[in-house]
Amino acid sequence: MSKTTGPGQKIEQAIEKALDPLATAIKRATTSSPKAAPAASPGKPGLQVSPLAVPFPHIPPIAGVEIATARAGFYKHERDDLVVFSFARDTTCAGVFTRHKVGSAPVDWCKRHLDADGGGSNIRALVVNAGCANAFTGKAGADAARRTASEVAKRFGCRQRDVMLASTGVIGVVLDDRKIAARLHDVEAGLDADNWARAGLGIMTTDTFPKGSFAECEIDGHKVRIAGIAKGSGMIAPDMATMLAFIVTDADIHQNVLRAMLSLHVRTTFNSVTVDGDTSTNDTCLLFATGASGAPRIGRVGDRRLKDFSRALDQVMLDLAHQLVRDGEGATKFVKVTVDGAASPASARKLAKSIADSPLVKTAIAGEDANWGRVVMAVGKTEEPVDRDHLAIKFGPHVAAVDGAPSPTYDEAKMSAYMKNAEIDITVDVGSGRASATVWTCDLTKRYIEINGDYRS
Repeated sequence: MSKTTGPGQKIEQAIEKALDPLATAIKRATTSSPKAAPAASPGKPGLQVSPLAVPFPHIPPIAGVEIATARAGFYKHERDDLVVFSFARDTTCAGVFTRHKVGSAPVDWCKRHLDADGGGSNIRALVVNAGCANAFTGKAGADAARRTASEVAKRFGCRQRDVMLASTGVIGVVLDDRKIAARLHDVEAGLDADNWARAGLGIMTTDTFPKGSFAECEIDGHKVRIAGIAKGSGMIAPDMATMLAFIVTDADIHQNVLRAMLSLHVRTTFNSVTVDGDTSTNDTCLLFATGASGAPRIGRVGDRRLKDFSRALDQVMLDLAHQLVRDGEGATKFVKVTVDGAASPASARKLAKSIADSPLVKTAIAGEDANWGRVVMAVGKTEEPVDRDHLAIKFGPHVAAVDGAPSPTYDEAKMSAYMKNAEIDITVDVGSGRASATVWTCDLTKRYIEINGDYRS
């Protein structure tokens, strides 16, 4: 059975040990309650840690990978903004990227080399920078990406194509790759298997807490580990968004199998969350397999030995996806939207996303107003098959509407009390079929405007 670590004293001690001067900030960030005085974010100055924050887990070493972080200077304030992963030889890799029509230079770089013949079969490094997206930067941005890969390849004794790249930050600014090159000596000296918490911090932008997840499972009787970090707080929408996610396992899995598994699970995890409905230029999800666990190599997609691994991978990805929503810019509510009775899975997904993306629904939730009429609006505007006379709506256990009309058991007082919860479930049956889908979102508050109004300051 797969299992995950939970919050506790050992986790806090591990974080403190890993983060040195940032330990206090992280501890405050991950143990604050909604009623407590808001803690300062360990990322961007002036941000307060989300009341929905969860602790960064203890992630033990994953065989075949070491990580280092450094301050390259993409931000004015003191913080690490460069993260480098070093992988063992023959590490395989698969990626899923933004569908945005204006993809960034790092996205173009990774897609080109992973799609090439034999691509993803021997990845040796991953370089991530925060503070500069290197998107909408033309040839200059592409050249900066290539030079970055070239410098790292020299350090790690590999080909440029075996270096993956990712960037996040302001769009329209060319990456100053000299800042990265200047820190590679220090990065190389600082590589360590226990740097997961530092890496989680290093990739943050408007995030208010670092996001990590860990699970163990078995492949043919051999214990296998899976760990991941992610970043994202705003510009989050299905079909990938302004998120970065990097997942590493010590399993030995062919890149084609990794690609199939990543594509399978991304649909119900990263592609099923939304904060504001905006999709970004840089979103990247990379899955690496170092092959260092001693488990047998898996080279076929349908191999039954992958059953437990597949479940654990989904668990890690869904955990990270949920944390993105919990850190939604200005969020105070974690919202699960489920649509049942749809004509098809695609229809159910569109209906759920319409509810989850609706500013009117999200602001009502922020105001703790059980205005279920806004859910009716969000369902009806999609042009998806909906049987009005069989439509049913529930907020948690409370029935608001049934058979296309207000429920005879509707209790405004109980509904209003439910809306004060930090976690809200909305379930809608559209009466058109048997398909269902779930999307996770957050509320929309004044703080979202404040954060994005001074994003570049």
